[in-house]
Amino acid sequence: MGIETIGKQIASLRKEKGVKQEELAKYVGVSTQAVSKWENGGVPDIELLPKIADFFAVSIDSLFSRNTSDSNLQSTLMKKIIETPDEQKIKAAFNLCYDIERALMSYPKYTDKGSIEDYEKEIDCSAQHYSSVMRDEGFTRMGIANCSQYFLIVPNPHSTNDAYFNGVDYHTFFKDMADKAFFDACVFLNQRDAKKSFTPMLLVKNLGIDAQKADEILKTLKKYHLVSTLQIEMDDEAQTVYQFWPTPSFVALLIFAREIINKPEIFAYYSGGRTEPYFKQD
Repeated sequence: MGIETIGKQIASLRKEKGVKQEELAKYVGVSTQAVSKWENGGVPDIELLPKIADFFAVSIDSLFSRNTSDSNLQSTLMKKIIETPDEQKIKAAFNLCYDIERALMSYPKYTDKGSIEDYEKEIDCSAQHYSSVMRDEGFTRMGIANCSQYFLIVPNPHSTNDAYFNGVDYHTFFKDMADKAFFDACVFLNQRDAKKSFTPMLLVKNLGIDAQKADEILKTLKKYHLVSTLQIEMDDEAQTVYQFWPTPSFVALLIFAREIINKPEIFAYYSGGRTEPYFKQD
């Protein structure tokens, strides 16, 4: 399809998404008459095509009715992130998660067309806002403000018991985590350079506990594979030193524990259409 028929595709996309000519015109920065002219055989300026494509959340190729397969779309997204500088990759991926979140809304045509950076500029630097989609097929949870940013998407598991309950001793885990000294040790060790080995005295000095408690904590950490031991020769005798192995799962635990303790109140987007229980009987 040539550029001379692009107006027909714009009209088709606009009607498909249920938006008015005025909305497109305002977003692109032209008059409503200009949009009407495009849809009746006119051609938009070439420099406007990226913004028109952004408005409809499609590729520029789609404006020419060139179909993009799912595999091509995946390749395009991968290429975009691969070519992003390393220090910006996570941010670029998170921005795409924001687009995914909005696309999952029940009425995506009514969602804001701006970027997550645009949203962040409109709120207090210490604010915490959320977004969530709860469908019968799964759910998402997103922190989209300046305080804490994260994105979780969970398709329904094939088996609730296998996914969440079988072989997992939650009672013991939460009992261990409820020990203030153990919890403080987890936080403290996550603040250190994980490459540095240490002895129990490090916990004694920094947590205000005795040697016996430090040994108990290290035993529990070892149970969860968060520390390993190494025997070294020092002062003509063998001494045990510890290596801490941090896991992002602990950070995720704090993120979602905080959501339970301090119930989220401000949602940029919220779609609560789920009717199924989260833990379905197998």
